[in-house]
Amino acid sequence: MRLPGLAAVGLILFAIGLSGCDPAEDRGGSGTLTYWASNQSASLDRDREILTPPLAEFTRRTGIEVELEVIPWSDLLNRILAAASSGQGPDVLNIGNTWSASLQASGALLPFDEPALAKVGGRDRFLPSTLTSTGAAGQPPAAVPLYGLAYGLYYSRKRFAEAGISAPPGTWAEFLDTARKLTEPAKDRWGLGIMGSSYTSNAHLAFIFGRQHGATLFEGNRSTVDSPQLAAGIGQYLDLVAGAKVVNPGNAEYQNDTQPLKDFATGRTAMVMLQSHATMGLRANGMADQDYGVAPIPVPDPLPPGGKRITSHVAGINLGVFADTDNTEGALKFVEFMTSPDTQRTVNAALGSLPVATAAYDDPRFQGPVPRTFREVLAGTAETMPMIPQEAQFETLVGTAVKDLLTKVAGGGTVAVADIRAELVAVDERMRGGG
Repeated sequence: MRLPGLAAVGLILFAIGLSGCDPAEDRGGSGTLTYWASNQSASLDRDREILTPPLAEFTRRTGIEVELEVIPWSDLLNRILAAASSGQGPDVLNIGNTWSASLQASGALLPFDEPALAKVGGRDRFLPSTLTSTGAAGQPPAAVPLYGLAYGLYYSRKRFAEAGISAPPGTWAEFLDTARKLTEPAKDRWGLGIMGSSYTSNAHLAFIFGRQHGATLFEGNRSTVDSPQLAAGIGQYLDLVAGAKVVNPGNAEYQNDTQPLKDFATGRTAMVMLQSHATMGLRANGMADQDYGVAPIPVPDPLPPGGKRITSHVAGINLGVFADTDNTEGALKFVEFMTSPDTQRTVNAALGSLPVATAAYDDPRFQGPVPRTFREVLAGTAETMPMIPQEAQFETLVGTAVKDLLTKVAGGGTVAVADIRAELVAVDERMRGGG
């Protein structure tokens, strides 16, 4: 979906964002960089509109041209893996930060050792939590943070006011009570919307709820996915459809955030658990910023034994340099530019994501209640997905298992704890190379 007139807005915002920049230029560069950017907005065209002004500014400063390709998420990982095996890839690329350790193990990315980190601003440039999702512990980062994201509970102020609800829920029990009050199946109005067919969303929420119940997913690199704690977390998620019945069963077929955003913006659902860049999708669906609020995803109170107050994983996009680039210095200049506070202010404001450069938060666009909530979640109650080579496999297998279970309960079937454990046993076997 192309949004009319936003290209001009992007150019204006970028000019404003750079108005305080140091005018010094480094035009000692030469050649061309190829940049693979992941799709972050409502369309590939919109991403190109947002990124074109900063890329042009980078060229003006350095003399280095940038060839941009925006790649859909459905294709990105396969494209990266194919490039790694062939040696024919871009110079710089976006990766989902949860893939960092997997791609690190493949050797596809240039390590950011201390000299390389110094060239892109050093560790102190970045929000500390975002550095935890850049690769395996004890190794140089495989990439550096680019866009920060976190999960939150969006709630409709109108639907809450209609039901006489004055504040968002803070505990899981309060959340269920609130969701039930906001659910009217006969009127096709529901307490919560989900993306039941998205394996990535399912994996993220299984991780969050599992950690709230005390699940430990790996011992070193050995999968321990089959645990009563993770089963309890997944059961909590399935119960939204099967037991509490606060989610429309049709949501089990939603593959991305397009339909949940529309349902929320039109009042069909009163709450939705999405990442911070959903704010742009809500605006695109005609919802004004003042029409909704955001709170952390609720946690059980009291927490189960061993449970953690986790309300998100450390979500976001990292920026890596392809190991086979023939222009390492130019690539590092580009990474330094894209993570600089000025570029961070402008690009993240346009995308609806969070800056990873701490200094960028002085911008008023990141000081309102919604971005402030997301920043607090990202900095304080978010936990990093396992930074191990099998992480991408974990997301795929667990997320798909949850998708299958959701499909079953949405169709009226029954899923017991034993059924969840059976799915997790199968995941464990595959993670350990047994099938």
